Amino acid sequence: MSTAARSSLRGALTLLVFAVVCTALMSGTWLLTRDRVAANEAEVHVARLAEVLPGVRYDNDLLRDAAATPPQLAMALGQPHGATVYRAQREDVVQAVALEVTAPDGYAGPIRLLLGIGRDGRVLALRVVDHKETPGLGDYIDAAKSDWARQFAGASLGQPTEAAWAVQRDGGAFDAVAGATVTPRAVVKAVKRALQAVEAHHAWLFGKEQG
Repeated sequence: MSTAARSSLRGALTLLVFAVVCTALMSGTWLLTRDRVAANEAEVHVARLAEVLPGVRYDNDLLRDAAATPPQLAMALGQPHGATVYRAQREDVVQAVALEVTAPDGYAGPIRLLLGIGRDGRVLALRVVDHKETPGLGDYIDAAKSDWARQFAGASLGQPTEAAWAVQRDGGAFDAVAGATVTPRAVVKAVKRALQAVEAHHAWLFGKEQG
């Protein structure tokens, strides 16, 4: 074997050993941390769900009792590939639900929301989970940056009236920052659609009425 061939072979073997060692290290790290990472993700998710269920008393495990919604309900929530409902139950009676909702018509793309709705059909709280709106202009919908989302608390299909389910610039009841109305319009429409969907699927979501 020539000197050049031996050099090439040595380089290839070095790269192979390096790749095997890196792969082993990465695999080992993943195996050692996966349970902790999963636990942390679940903890964050539960905390986020609690944010949209303020004041709701429940005694069940929200994640364990999560369920896939019927396709028609998922579509109405802007989740054509499927949606999940988290039912907050007390003594086996559903007190409220948390739903993942998507507003597809944000200024810079879909806006993902988490919406808590009580058994009486009122919004408990709204949180923006993910968006790509313009920083400093459209991102005020994020509860971490402003109180804008708090105005939905207590709203229902009857309060405000159906015609008032719009931003103030369009004659509605919901505030919006001047120059950035596309974003709040999308959120208002998504919340209204979600409330209509919950009303239509109330029996499936909440079960029998309390006696």
